[in-house]
Amino acid sequence: MSKDRSDHLYTLIKSMKKSEKRYFKVQNSSGSKDESKYLMLFDALSEQEAFNEELIIQNNTWINPQQFSNLKAHLYKKILHSLKEYTASSNEDINIREQIDFIQILFDRSLYQQSMQLLQKVKKAIKKSDNLELQLEVLKWEKNLLPYTLGRNNIQRVNQIVAEANTINERLSRVNILTNLSVELNAIYLKTGYIRGKEDKERIQQIFDEQLPEWEVKEFSFREKLLWYEIQLSYYSFIQEFNEVYNYARKWVDLFDQTPNSAFYFEMYIKGLNQLLNAQSRLMKYDEFFETHKILRDLAKHRLIGINENIQIRLFKYSYAHQFNGYFMLGEFTKGVKLLQRIETRLESYIGMIDKHSELVLFYKIACLYFGNGNYRKALKWLHRIINSEDQDIREDVHSFARIVNLITHFELGNRDVIDYYIRSTYRFLLKKDDLHAFQQYILEFLKNLSREITPNQLIDRFKELRNQLIILSQSKYDKRAFVYFDIISWLESKIENRPVEDIIKTKSLSIKQDYLLN
Repeated sequence: MSKDRSDHLYTLIKSMKKSEKRYFKVQNSSGSKDESKYLMLFDALSEQEAFNEELIIQNNTWINPQQFSNLKAHLYKKILHSLKEYTASSNEDINIREQIDFIQILFDRSLYQQSMQLLQKVKKAIKKSDNLELQLEVLKWEKNLLPYTLGRNNIQRVNQIVAEANTINERLSRVNILTNLSVELNAIYLKTGYIRGKEDKERIQQIFDEQLPEWEVKEFSFREKLLWYEIQLSYYSFIQEFNEVYNYARKWVDLFDQTPNSAFYFEMYIKGLNQLLNAQSRLMKYDEFFETHKILRDLAKHRLIGINENIQIRLFKYSYAHQFNGYFMLGEFTKGVKLLQRIETRLESYIGMIDKHSELVLFYKIACLYFGNGNYRKALKWLHRIINSEDQDIREDVHSFARIVNLITHFELGNRDVIDYYIRSTYRFLLKKDDLHAFQQYILEFLKNLSREITPNQLIDRFKELRNQLIILSQSKYDKRAFVYFDIISWLESKIENRPVEDIIKTKSLSIKQDYLLN
Protein backbone atom coordinates (compact mmCIF):
# COMPACT_ATOMS: atom_id res chain seq x y z
CA MET A 1 0.00 0.00 0.00
CA SER A 2 1.40 3.41 -1.00
CA LYS A 3 1.79 6.34 1.37
CA ASP A 4 -1.49 7.82 0.10
CA ARG A 5 -3.25 4.51 0.68
CA SER A 6 -1.76 4.42 4.20
CA ASP A 7 -3.40 7.77 4.83
CA HIS A 8 -6.64 6.29 3.44
CA LEU A 9 -6.41 3.50 6.01
CA TYR A 10 -5.99 6.06 8.80
CA THR A 11 -8.92 8.23 7.64
CA LEU A 12 -11.11 5.14 7.22
CA ILE A 13 -10.42 4.10 10.83
CA LYS A 14 -11.02 7.66 12.07
CA SER A 15 -14.38 7.73 10.27
CA MET A 16 -15.63 4.71 12.23
CA LYS A 17 -18.09 5.07 15.09
CA LYS A 18 -17.40 3.42 18.45
CA SER A 19 -19.97 0.72 17.73
CA GLU A 20 -18.35 -0.02 14.35
CA LYS A 21 -14.89 -0.30 15.93
CA ARG A 22 -16.28 -2.60 18.60
CA TYR A 23 -17.94 -4.77 15.93
CA PHE A 24 -14.67 -4.98 13.97
CA LYS A 25 -12.73 -6.08 17.05
CA VAL A 26 -15.29 -8.75 17.94
CA GLN A 27 -15.23 -10.06 14.36
CA ASN A 28 -11.43 -10.26 14.37
CA SER A 29 -10.66 -11.53 17.85
CA SER A 30 -10.06 -15.21 17.15
CA GLY A 31 -6.79 -15.05 19.07
CA SER A 32 -4.62 -16.17 16.16
CA LYS A 33 -1.25 -14.50 15.68
CA ASP A 34 -2.27 -12.88 12.38
CA GLU A 35 -5.53 -11.51 13.77
CA SER A 36 -3.76 -10.01 16.79
CA LYS A 37 -1.39 -8.17 14.43
CA TYR A 38 -4.30 -6.57 12.60
CA LEU A 39 -5.94 -5.54 15.87
CA MET A 40 -2.71 -4.06 17.24
CA LEU A 41 -2.19 -2.02 14.06
CA PHE A 42 -5.86 -1.00 14.14
CA ASP A 43 -5.50 0.24 17.73
CA ALA A 44 -2.23 2.03 16.99
CA LEU A 45 -3.76 3.96 14.09
CA SER A 46 -6.97 4.61 16.00
CA GLU A 47 -5.08 6.21 18.90
CA GLN A 48 -3.06 8.61 16.74
CA GLU A 49 -4.22 12.24 16.79
CA ALA A 50 -2.47 12.87 13.47
CA PHE A 51 -1.31 10.26 10.97
CA ASN A 52 2.38 9.35 11.42
CA GLU A 53 3.49 6.12 9.77
CA GLU A 54 7.10 6.34 10.95
CA LEU A 55 5.96 6.62 14.56
CA ILE A 56 3.75 3.53 14.14
CA ILE A 57 6.73 1.44 12.97
CA GLN A 58 9.00 2.92 15.65
CA ASN A 59 6.59 2.18 18.53
CA ASN A 60 5.60 -1.30 17.33
CA THR A 61 8.75 -3.39 17.07
CA TRP A 62 6.77 -6.47 15.97
CA ILE A 63 6.15 -4.78 12.59
CA ASN A 64 8.42 -5.97 9.79
CA PRO A 65 8.92 -2.89 7.55
CA GLN A 66 9.17 -5.12 4.45
CA GLN A 67 5.75 -6.66 5.18
CA PHE A 68 4.09 -3.48 6.45
CA SER A 69 2.53 -2.60 3.09
CA ASN A 70 0.75 -5.97 2.86
CA LEU A 71 -0.34 -5.73 6.49
CA LYS A 72 -2.00 -2.36 5.86
CA ALA A 73 -3.66 -3.56 2.64
CA HIS A 74 -5.16 -6.59 4.39
CA LEU A 75 -6.32 -4.49 7.34
CA TYR A 76 -7.99 -2.02 4.96
CA LYS A 77 -9.87 -4.87 3.27
CA LYS A 78 -10.86 -6.43 6.60
CA ILE A 79 -12.31 -3.13 7.81
CA LEU A 80 -14.37 -2.74 4.63
CA HIS A 81 -15.73 -6.30 4.98
CA SER A 82 -16.61 -5.59 8.61
CA LEU A 83 -18.38 -2.33 7.73
CA LYS A 84 -20.28 -4.10 4.97
CA GLU A 85 -21.59 -6.70 7.44
CA TYR A 86 -22.31 -4.04 10.05
CA THR A 87 -24.40 -1.87 7.71
CA ALA A 88 -26.14 -4.67 5.79
CA SER A 89 -29.11 -4.73 8.18
CA SER A 90 -29.76 -0.99 7.77
CA ASN A 91 -28.83 -0.64 4.07
CA GLU A 92 -31.25 -2.53 1.85
CA ASP A 93 -29.10 -2.26 -1.29
CA ILE A 94 -26.04 -3.78 0.43
CA ASN A 95 -28.22 -6.56 1.82
CA ILE A 96 -29.73 -7.29 -1.62
CA ARG A 97 -26.30 -7.37 -3.29
CA GLU A 98 -25.22 -9.92 -0.70
CA GLN A 99 -28.32 -12.01 -1.43
CA ILE A 100 -27.52 -11.89 -5.16
CA ASP A 101 -24.03 -13.20 -4.33
CA PHE A 102 -25.70 -16.08 -2.43
CA ILE A 103 -27.88 -16.79 -5.49
CA GLN A 104 -24.71 -17.16 -7.56
CA ILE A 105 -23.05 -19.40 -4.94
CA LEU A 106 -26.08 -21.73 -4.91
CA PHE A 107 -26.24 -21.70 -8.71
CA ASP A 108 -22.55 -22.60 -9.06
CA ARG A 109 -23.18 -25.59 -6.76
CA SER A 110 -26.08 -26.75 -8.99
CA LEU A 111 -28.57 -26.05 -6.17
CA TYR A 112 -31.00 -24.50 -8.64
CA GLN A 113 -34.22 -24.80 -6.65
CA GLN A 114 -32.63 -23.20 -3.59
CA SER A 115 -31.18 -20.49 -5.82
CA MET A 116 -34.63 -19.81 -7.34
CA GLN A 117 -36.36 -19.73 -3.95
CA LEU A 118 -33.88 -17.14 -2.70
CA LEU A 119 -34.27 -15.17 -5.94
CA GLN A 120 -38.06 -14.92 -5.47
CA LYS A 121 -37.55 -13.51 -1.96
CA VAL A 122 -35.01 -11.00 -3.25
CA LYS A 123 -37.33 -10.01 -6.09
CA LYS A 124 -40.07 -9.02 -3.64
CA ALA A 125 -37.68 -7.03 -1.46
CA ILE A 126 -36.02 -5.22 -4.35
CA LYS A 127 -39.22 -3.67 -5.69
CA LYS A 128 -39.55 -1.57 -2.53
CA SER A 129 -36.21 0.18 -3.12
CA ASP A 130 -36.85 0.88 -6.84
CA ASN A 131 -33.18 0.14 -7.59
CA LEU A 132 -33.41 -0.56 -11.33
CA GLU A 133 -29.83 -1.75 -11.67
CA LEU A 134 -30.32 -4.43 -9.00
CA GLN A 135 -33.70 -5.40 -10.46
CA LEU A 136 -32.00 -6.00 -13.81
CA GLU A 137 -29.29 -8.07 -12.08
CA VAL A 138 -31.97 -10.25 -10.46
CA LEU A 139 -33.73 -10.70 -13.83
CA LYS A 140 -30.41 -11.82 -15.32
CA TRP A 141 -30.21 -14.60 -12.73
CA GLU A 142 -33.85 -15.51 -13.31
CA LYS A 143 -33.03 -15.99 -17.01
CA ASN A 144 -29.99 -18.11 -16.07
CA LEU A 145 -32.15 -20.30 -13.84
CA LEU A 146 -34.96 -20.84 -16.37
CA PRO A 147 -33.47 -23.92 -18.10
CA TYR A 148 -32.95 -25.61 -14.69
CA THR A 149 -36.35 -24.83 -13.16
CA LEU A 150 -38.74 -25.81 -15.95
CA GLY A 151 -42.47 -26.03 -15.26
CA ARG A 152 -45.84 -26.16 -17.02
CA ASN A 153 -46.07 -22.36 -17.17
CA ASN A 154 -42.59 -21.94 -18.63
CA ILE A 155 -43.64 -19.84 -21.67
CA GLN A 156 -45.70 -17.57 -19.44
CA ARG A 157 -42.67 -17.12 -17.17
CA VAL A 158 -40.44 -16.27 -20.15
CA ASN A 159 -42.92 -13.68 -21.45
CA GLN A 160 -43.17 -12.11 -18.02
CA ILE A 161 -39.37 -11.91 -17.61
CA VAL A 162 -38.94 -10.39 -21.09
CA ALA A 163 -41.68 -7.81 -20.40
CA GLU A 164 -40.13 -6.89 -17.05
CA ALA A 165 -36.66 -6.58 -18.60
CA ASN A 166 -37.97 -4.34 -21.40
CA THR A 167 -39.76 -2.08 -18.90
CA ILE A 168 -36.69 -1.79 -16.69
CA ASN A 169 -34.38 -1.13 -19.66
CA GLU A 170 -36.72 1.61 -20.89
CA ARG A 171 -36.74 3.23 -17.46
CA LEU A 172 -32.97 2.83 -17.11
CA SER A 173 -32.50 4.53 -20.46
CA ARG A 174 -34.43 7.56 -19.18
CA VAL A 175 -32.53 7.53 -15.89
CA ASN A 176 -29.19 7.42 -17.75
CA ILE A 177 -30.16 10.35 -19.98
CA LEU A 178 -31.20 12.40 -16.94
CA THR A 179 -28.17 11.51 -14.80
CA ASN A 180 -25.74 12.07 -17.69
CA LEU A 181 -27.20 15.53 -18.25
CA SER A 182 -27.12 16.22 -14.51
CA VAL A 183 -23.43 15.29 -14.28
CA GLU A 184 -22.56 17.46 -17.29
CA LEU A 185 -24.42 20.49 -15.93
CA ASN A 186 -22.91 20.02 -12.49
CA ALA A 187 -19.39 19.93 -13.95
CA ILE A 188 -19.99 23.27 -15.70
CA TYR A 189 -21.51 24.80 -12.58
CA LEU A 190 -18.65 23.63 -10.36
CA LYS A 191 -16.20 25.35 -12.68
CA THR A 192 -17.87 28.69 -13.43
CA GLY A 193 -20.91 29.03 -11.16
CA TYR A 194 -23.92 30.92 -12.51
CA ILE A 195 -24.01 31.95 -16.18
CA ARG A 196 -22.00 35.09 -16.88
CA GLY A 197 -23.63 36.26 -20.10
CA LYS A 198 -25.65 35.45 -23.20
CA GLU A 199 -22.99 33.08 -24.55
CA ASP A 200 -23.11 30.95 -21.38
CA LYS A 201 -26.92 30.83 -21.50
CA GLU A 202 -26.96 29.71 -25.14
CA ARG A 203 -24.42 27.00 -24.33
CA ILE A 204 -26.58 25.61 -21.50
CA GLN A 205 -29.73 25.89 -23.63
CA GLN A 206 -28.06 23.94 -26.44
CA ILE A 207 -27.05 21.13 -24.07
CA PHE A 208 -30.66 20.88 -22.89
CA ASP A 209 -32.19 20.98 -26.37
CA GLU A 210 -29.82 18.32 -27.73
CA GLN A 211 -29.96 15.85 -24.84
CA LEU A 212 -33.41 16.10 -23.24
CA PRO A 213 -36.24 14.34 -25.13
CA GLU A 214 -39.89 15.36 -24.80
CA TRP A 215 -41.39 12.91 -22.30
CA GLU A 216 -44.75 12.47 -20.61
CA VAL A 217 -43.54 13.14 -17.07
CA LYS A 218 -46.78 12.06 -15.38
CA GLU A 219 -45.95 8.48 -16.45
CA PHE A 220 -42.57 8.58 -14.69
CA SER A 221 -41.74 6.57 -11.59
CA PHE A 222 -40.90 8.30 -8.30
CA ARG A 223 -37.16 8.14 -9.00
CA GLU A 224 -37.55 9.45 -12.56
CA LYS A 225 -39.69 12.37 -11.39
CA LEU A 226 -37.05 13.29 -8.81
CA LEU A 227 -34.35 13.31 -11.48
CA TRP A 228 -36.58 15.32 -13.84
CA TYR A 229 -37.25 17.96 -11.18
CA GLU A 230 -33.55 18.08 -10.34
CA ILE A 231 -32.59 18.67 -13.99
CA GLN A 232 -35.19 21.40 -14.50
CA LEU A 233 -34.18 23.04 -11.23
CA SER A 234 -30.49 22.96 -12.21
CA TYR A 235 -31.25 24.64 -15.53
CA TYR A 236 -33.29 27.47 -14.02
CA SER A 237 -30.76 27.90 -11.22
CA PHE A 238 -28.00 28.27 -13.82
CA ILE A 239 -29.86 31.07 -15.60
CA GLN A 240 -31.00 32.54 -12.24
CA GLU A 241 -34.75 32.22 -12.86
CA PHE A 242 -35.47 31.67 -9.18
CA ASN A 243 -39.27 31.61 -9.46
CA GLU A 244 -38.92 28.48 -11.61
CA VAL A 245 -36.27 27.10 -9.24
CA TYR A 246 -38.78 27.56 -6.43
CA ASN A 247 -41.58 25.83 -8.39
CA TYR A 248 -39.49 22.74 -9.14
CA ALA A 249 -38.00 22.57 -5.64
CA ARG A 250 -41.55 22.72 -4.25
CA LYS A 251 -42.60 19.83 -6.54
CA TRP A 252 -39.49 17.91 -5.48
CA VAL A 253 -40.25 18.17 -1.75
CA ASP A 254 -44.02 17.68 -2.18
CA LEU A 255 -43.38 14.44 -4.08
CA PHE A 256 -42.10 12.87 -0.85
CA ASP A 257 -45.28 13.80 1.01
CA GLN A 258 -47.37 12.23 -1.77
CA THR A 259 -45.38 8.98 -2.08
CA PRO A 260 -45.45 6.05 0.37
CA ASN A 261 -42.15 4.24 1.08
CA SER A 262 -40.09 7.22 -0.13
CA ALA A 263 -37.73 6.91 2.86
CA PHE A 264 -35.32 4.98 0.60
CA TYR A 265 -34.51 8.34 -0.99
CA PHE A 266 -33.97 10.27 2.24
CA GLU A 267 -30.77 11.85 0.92
CA MET A 268 -32.70 13.21 -2.08
CA TYR A 269 -35.32 14.59 0.31
CA ILE A 270 -32.80 16.71 2.21
CA LYS A 271 -31.24 17.81 -1.09
CA GLY A 272 -34.71 18.94 -2.14
CA LEU A 273 -35.14 20.87 1.11
CA ASN A 274 -31.76 22.50 0.46
CA GLN A 275 -32.83 23.61 -3.02
CA LEU A 276 -36.17 24.88 -1.73
CA LEU A 277 -34.40 26.92 0.95
CA ASN A 278 -32.01 28.37 -1.65
CA ALA A 279 -34.96 29.54 -3.74
CA GLN A 280 -36.92 30.85 -0.75
CA SER A 281 -33.94 32.90 0.45
CA ARG A 282 -33.27 34.35 -3.01
CA LEU A 283 -36.96 35.30 -3.40
CA MET A 284 -37.14 36.64 0.17
CA LYS A 285 -40.03 34.32 1.10
CA TYR A 286 -39.32 34.88 4.78
CA ASP A 287 -42.03 32.85 6.49
CA GLU A 288 -41.68 29.89 4.13
CA PHE A 289 -37.89 29.97 4.47
CA PHE A 290 -37.94 29.75 8.25
CA GLU A 291 -40.66 27.05 8.22
CA THR A 292 -38.61 24.92 5.81
CA HIS A 293 -35.43 25.57 7.78
CA LYS A 294 -37.15 24.32 10.94
CA ILE A 295 -37.95 21.04 9.15
CA LEU A 296 -34.29 20.69 8.16
CA ARG A 297 -33.01 21.59 11.64
CA ASP A 298 -35.37 19.07 13.26
CA LEU A 299 -33.99 16.36 10.96
CA ALA A 300 -30.42 17.38 11.87
CA LYS A 301 -31.16 17.39 15.62
CA HIS A 302 -32.69 13.93 15.83
CA ARG A 303 -30.35 10.99 15.36
CA LEU A 304 -32.50 9.02 12.94
CA ILE A 305 -31.96 5.27 12.64
CA GLY A 306 -30.01 4.27 9.54
CA ILE A 307 -28.58 7.72 8.84
CA ASN A 308 -25.06 7.28 7.54
CA GLU A 309 -22.09 9.64 7.84
CA ASN A 310 -22.64 11.09 4.37
CA ILE A 311 -26.21 12.15 5.22
CA GLN A 312 -25.18 13.46 8.65
CA ILE A 313 -22.59 15.72 7.00
CA ARG A 314 -25.19 16.95 4.50
CA LEU A 315 -27.62 17.73 7.31
CA PHE A 316 -24.94 19.64 9.22
CA LYS A 317 -23.83 21.51 6.10
CA TYR A 318 -27.32 22.45 4.93
CA SER A 319 -28.62 23.31 8.39
CA TYR A 320 -25.87 25.82 9.20
CA ALA A 321 -25.50 27.15 5.63
CA HIS A 322 -29.17 28.14 5.65
CA GLN A 323 -28.97 29.50 9.15
CA PHE A 324 -26.29 31.82 7.76
CA ASN A 325 -28.58 32.62 4.81
CA GLY A 326 -31.30 33.58 7.29
CA TYR A 327 -28.90 36.03 8.93
CA PHE A 328 -28.06 37.50 5.52
CA MET A 329 -31.77 37.95 4.76
CA LEU A 330 -32.44 39.74 8.05
CA GLY A 331 -29.14 41.61 8.29
CA GLU A 332 -28.42 39.85 11.60
CA PHE A 333 -24.65 39.65 11.16
CA THR A 334 -23.92 39.94 14.88
CA LYS A 335 -26.08 36.89 15.60
CA GLY A 336 -24.37 35.06 12.75
CA VAL A 337 -20.93 35.77 14.19
CA LYS A 338 -22.04 34.59 17.65
CA LEU A 339 -23.19 31.32 16.09
CA LEU A 340 -19.87 30.96 14.27
CA GLN A 341 -17.93 31.44 17.50
CA ARG A 342 -20.11 28.84 19.21
CA ILE A 343 -19.63 26.14 16.55
CA GLU A 344 -16.12 27.02 15.33
CA THR A 345 -14.39 23.89 16.67
CA ARG A 346 -17.09 21.58 15.33
CA LEU A 347 -17.15 23.49 12.06
CA GLU A 348 -13.43 22.96 11.46
CA SER A 349 -13.79 19.21 11.96
CA TYR A 350 -16.59 19.08 9.38
CA ILE A 351 -14.73 21.24 6.85
CA GLY A 352 -12.31 18.37 6.26
CA MET A 353 -15.21 16.09 5.36
CA ILE A 354 -17.21 18.26 2.93
CA ASP A 355 -16.48 18.62 -0.78
CA LYS A 356 -14.28 21.46 -2.09
CA HIS A 357 -17.19 23.29 -3.70
CA SER A 358 -19.20 23.41 -0.47
CA GLU A 359 -16.04 24.40 1.38
CA LEU A 360 -15.45 27.43 -0.86
CA VAL A 361 -19.05 28.64 -0.60
CA LEU A 362 -18.97 28.18 3.18
CA PHE A 363 -15.73 30.20 3.49
CA TYR A 364 -17.25 32.98 1.38
CA LYS A 365 -20.43 33.10 3.48
CA ILE A 366 -18.44 33.20 6.72
CA ALA A 367 -16.21 35.99 5.38
CA CYS A 368 -19.28 38.01 4.39
CA LEU A 369 -20.85 37.48 7.83
CA TYR A 370 -17.73 38.84 9.52
CA PHE A 371 -17.60 41.74 7.06
CA GLY A 372 -21.23 42.64 7.77
CA ASN A 373 -20.43 42.53 11.48
CA GLY A 374 -17.50 44.93 10.96
CA ASN A 375 -14.90 42.33 11.97
CA TYR A 376 -12.70 42.91 8.93
CA ARG A 377 -9.63 41.03 10.12
CA LYS A 378 -11.68 37.86 10.63
CA ALA A 379 -13.23 38.41 7.21
CA LEU A 380 -9.73 38.57 5.69
CA LYS A 381 -8.78 35.30 7.36
CA TRP A 382 -11.62 33.44 5.63
CA LEU A 383 -11.17 35.26 2.32
CA HIS A 384 -7.49 34.25 2.28
CA ARG A 385 -8.51 30.60 2.70
CA ILE A 386 -10.29 30.99 -0.65
CA ILE A 387 -7.63 33.12 -2.36
CA ASN A 388 -4.78 30.82 -1.27
CA SER A 389 -6.68 27.66 -2.19
CA GLU A 390 -5.13 25.37 -4.78
CA ASP A 391 -8.58 24.59 -6.21
CA GLN A 392 -8.96 27.75 -8.29
CA ASP A 393 -10.75 25.91 -11.10
CA ILE A 394 -13.69 25.16 -8.79
CA ARG A 395 -16.37 27.87 -8.67
CA GLU A 396 -14.32 30.52 -10.44
CA ASP A 397 -17.08 33.03 -9.69
CA VAL A 398 -16.61 32.58 -5.92
CA HIS A 399 -12.84 33.05 -6.34
CA SER A 400 -13.48 36.25 -8.32
CA PHE A 401 -15.93 37.73 -5.82
CA ALA A 402 -13.70 36.75 -2.88
CA ARG A 403 -10.92 38.85 -4.41
CA ILE A 404 -13.28 41.81 -4.82
CA VAL A 405 -14.46 41.56 -1.20
CA ASN A 406 -10.80 41.21 -0.16
CA LEU A 407 -10.04 44.57 -1.82
CA ILE A 408 -12.97 46.27 -0.11
CA THR A 409 -11.95 44.77 3.25
CA HIS A 410 -8.44 46.21 2.91
CA PHE A 411 -10.06 49.55 2.05
CA GLU A 412 -12.09 49.37 5.29
CA LEU A 413 -8.94 48.57 7.27
CA GLY A 414 -7.16 51.56 5.74
CA ASN A 415 -4.51 49.35 4.11
CA ARG A 416 -4.07 51.74 1.18
CA ASP A 417 -0.45 50.65 0.72
CA VAL A 418 -1.48 47.13 -0.39
CA ILE A 419 -4.61 48.01 -2.37
CA ASP A 420 -2.67 48.82 -5.58
CA TYR A 421 -0.93 45.44 -5.38
CA TYR A 422 -4.22 43.58 -4.84
CA ILE A 423 -5.91 45.52 -7.66
CA ARG A 424 -3.22 44.34 -10.11
CA SER A 425 -3.36 40.79 -8.74
CA THR A 426 -7.16 40.69 -8.95
CA TYR A 427 -7.14 42.17 -12.45
CA ARG A 428 -4.74 39.45 -13.67
CA PHE A 429 -6.85 36.72 -12.06
CA LEU A 430 -10.09 37.98 -13.62
CA LEU A 431 -8.51 38.21 -17.06
CA LYS A 432 -7.13 34.69 -16.71
CA LYS A 433 -10.55 33.33 -15.71
CA ASP A 434 -12.39 35.40 -18.34
CA ASP A 435 -14.50 36.94 -15.57
CA LEU A 436 -13.73 40.65 -15.94
CA HIS A 437 -17.28 41.96 -16.26
CA ALA A 438 -18.94 45.31 -15.54
CA PHE A 439 -19.34 44.64 -11.79
CA GLN A 440 -15.66 43.91 -11.27
CA GLN A 441 -14.55 46.73 -13.58
CA TYR A 442 -16.58 49.35 -11.72
CA ILE A 443 -15.14 48.36 -8.34
CA LEU A 444 -11.56 48.06 -9.55
CA GLU A 445 -11.83 51.46 -11.24
CA PHE A 446 -13.37 52.97 -8.10
CA LEU A 447 -10.56 51.73 -5.84
CA LYS A 448 -7.81 52.54 -8.34
CA ASN A 449 -8.93 56.18 -8.64
CA LEU A 450 -9.03 56.85 -4.91
CA SER A 451 -6.14 59.07 -3.89
CA ARG A 452 -4.93 59.77 -0.40
CA GLU A 453 -5.70 63.49 -0.84
CA ILE A 454 -9.38 63.03 -1.65
CA THR A 455 -11.72 65.10 0.55
CA PRO A 456 -14.53 63.49 2.59
CA ASN A 457 -17.16 65.13 0.37
CA GLN A 458 -15.44 63.90 -2.79
CA LEU A 459 -15.28 60.39 -1.33
CA ILE A 460 -19.03 60.46 -0.61
CA ASP A 461 -19.63 61.53 -4.22
CA ARG A 462 -17.52 58.57 -5.43
CA PHE A 463 -19.54 56.22 -3.23
CA LYS A 464 -22.78 57.60 -4.69
CA GLU A 465 -21.50 57.26 -8.24
CA LEU A 466 -20.50 53.62 -7.71
CA ARG A 467 -23.81 52.86 -5.96
CA ASN A 468 -25.80 54.23 -8.91
CA GLN A 469 -23.75 52.15 -11.35
CA LEU A 470 -24.26 48.97 -9.31
CA ILE A 471 -28.01 49.50 -8.77
CA ILE A 472 -28.44 49.27 -12.54
CA LEU A 473 -26.27 46.12 -12.65
CA SER A 474 -28.26 44.48 -9.83
CA GLN A 475 -31.29 44.42 -12.16
CA SER A 476 -29.36 42.67 -14.94
CA LYS A 477 -30.13 38.97 -15.42
CA TYR A 478 -26.43 38.20 -15.81
CA ASP A 479 -24.74 40.62 -13.40
CA LYS A 480 -27.06 40.11 -10.42
CA ARG A 481 -25.09 36.97 -9.50
CA ALA A 482 -22.44 39.27 -7.99
CA PHE A 483 -24.77 40.44 -5.21
CA VAL A 484 -25.32 37.05 -3.58
CA TYR A 485 -24.24 37.14 0.12
CA PHE A 486 -22.18 40.35 -0.23
CA ASP A 487 -24.60 43.28 -0.50
CA ILE A 488 -22.15 45.88 -1.79
CA ILE A 489 -24.92 48.39 -2.50
CA SER A 490 -25.90 48.40 1.18
CA TRP A 491 -22.21 48.78 2.08
CA LEU A 492 -21.97 51.85 -0.16
CA GLU A 493 -25.12 53.28 1.42
CA SER A 494 -23.62 52.69 4.87
CA LYS A 495 -20.60 54.79 3.85
CA ILE A 496 -22.82 57.52 2.37
CA GLU A 497 -25.12 57.66 5.43
CA ASN A 498 -22.36 56.96 7.97
CA ARG A 499 -24.31 54.04 9.48
CA PRO A 500 -23.27 50.40 10.12
CA VAL A 501 -24.02 48.19 7.12
CA GLU A 502 -25.88 45.84 9.49
CA ASP A 503 -28.41 48.60 10.26
CA ILE A 504 -28.89 49.39 6.55
CA ILE A 505 -29.67 45.76 5.66
CA LYS A 506 -31.95 45.29 8.70
CA THR A 507 -34.00 48.33 7.64
CA LYS A 508 -34.27 47.01 4.07
CA SER A 509 -35.19 43.57 5.38
CA LEU A 510 -38.07 44.94 7.45
CA SER A 511 -39.34 46.88 4.45
CA ILE A 512 -39.14 43.87 2.10
CA LYS A 513 -40.75 41.59 4.68
CA GLN A 514 -43.62 44.05 5.16
CA ASP A 515 -44.20 44.19 1.39
CA TYR A 516 -44.02 40.38 1.21
CA LEU A 517 -46.64 40.00 3.98
CA LEU A 518 -48.94 42.53 2.31
CA ASN A 519 -48.87 40.76 -1.08
